[in-house]
Amino acid sequence: MVQRPPSAAVLVLHGGRETGTEPPPPGLLNLPGTRMRPFVRALGRAARTAGTGAGPASASASSAGPALGSSAGPASATGAGSGVLVRQVRYGHRGWNGDRADPLHDAVAALDALRDEAGDELPVVLLGHSMGARAALRAAGHPLVRGVVGLAPWCPPGDPVTQLADRDVVLVHSNRDRLTSPQASQSLTARARRAGARTCMITVRGGDHAMIRRAPAWHRVTTALVLGLLGSGSLPAPVGAALALPATAEATEGTLDLDLDLGAGAGPAGRPPTTVPPRR
Repeated sequence: MVQRPPSAAVLVLHGGRETGTEPPPPGLLNLPGTRMRPFVRALGRAARTAGTGAGPASASASSAGPALGSSAGPASATGAGSGVLVRQVRYGHRGWNGDRADPLHDAVAALDALRDEAGDELPVVLLGHSMGARAALRAAGHPLVRGVVGLAPWCPPGDPVTQLADRDVVLVHSNRDRLTSPQASQSLTARARRAGARTCMITVRGGDHAMIRRAPAWHRVTTALVLGLLGSGSLPAPVGAALALPATAEATEGTLDLDLDLGAGAGPAGRPPTTVPPRR
């Protein structure tokens, strides 16, 4: 049976280090990559429940260009079919490495590989954690990208935001994060909105950088955000309202509290959902 191409895709980018030119360790030894596996599983389950036929897959992309395999074994493509393809990006190096910005090039290579596979019209949401969220934000100018969901993102104040114009950007950050700054995330949402992005920040009270504390809430809200931005699910209404704020809105206006505004979850567990119309 000939598989039809996916209708949408999610690229998952895990965290890493500020510096580190060695490759990440394989399999479960790559703790930042392992940390994202529950999110991949949650997205796959939710997409299947929505009738999209999604399944988890993984992709390998190095700074030298995309590849569909690695020392960890060939990439899998379970149930990609005509639904939402969920694909994890494998890095060539463990660190960001200053001006080299190695994970950014890995993300762009993976996006180029998706375009070669599925064409120029495939809508993609980038889901990144920590350093991976920084790579997602920097790669968002790629023509396939519709939006970015950043978890505990690393947002240095000098990073550019013009590439985020006409994209949906939702950053989710714990107020107790000690490794990356929730204040920097909030500042980036305001800067990106002025540059033409549609932005929102969600605060997870009592969470942590590794997303272990309150893990089910992290998984629920992330799944709702990613599928909502793709148009494959319902986006929580407060998030839709924040994304619609004018460019002149203050950073605090686009900041939501997971518990107070979204009912400690998203979709059915929170405020009434809304559906975001497709944007290109």
